[in-house]
Amino acid sequence: MSITIKAGFNKQTKDSKKELVQFYVKGEDEKKPELNALTRSVVIISINGVDESLTAEFKKSSKDAKKTVLDFEVKGDASAEKSFEFYKMAGSDVELTITESDESIEEFEEHQKAYREGLRGTINKDGIVEIDGNQLSFDDVDGEKEEESEDDSDFPVIN
Repeated sequence: MSITIKAGFNKQTKDSKKELVQFYVKGEDEKKPELNALTRSVVIISINGVDESLTAEFKKSSKDAKKTVLDFEVKGDASAEKSFEFYKMAGSDVELTITESDESIEEFEEHQKAYREGLRGTINKDGIVEIDGNQLSFDDVDGEKEEESEDDSDFPVIN
């Protein structure tokens, strides 16, 4: 299933955990039943005039008196180049194509989980973070740097 609509590219935000893209739909396009059918599924979004497309989870569609808001969470490994091509269109009216992907929500979420892996640990009530001991620590990294600096004997020391 695929749908093409006229939308306002409202915003694109990115943090360490996810990248979100939001569009506003107004007029007759917001009444299309395909929008509801694609919500909560993995889709491929593309903008007319932009060569790149992004795989995303169609998180939600919310409607108020003036417009319908479409929120997408972009797949974690989307290249910066692809995202930048989209970002250049932010704030303008675009022709948005939403196409259903073959990827399931479970596959998408598993990919996102793997993409976001980081240090595991707990935060105590006093604010101290305890990291799981089976992971690489800052001390391990510092030790590697010290060993590398000792091997730099070929370079003269300047005081």
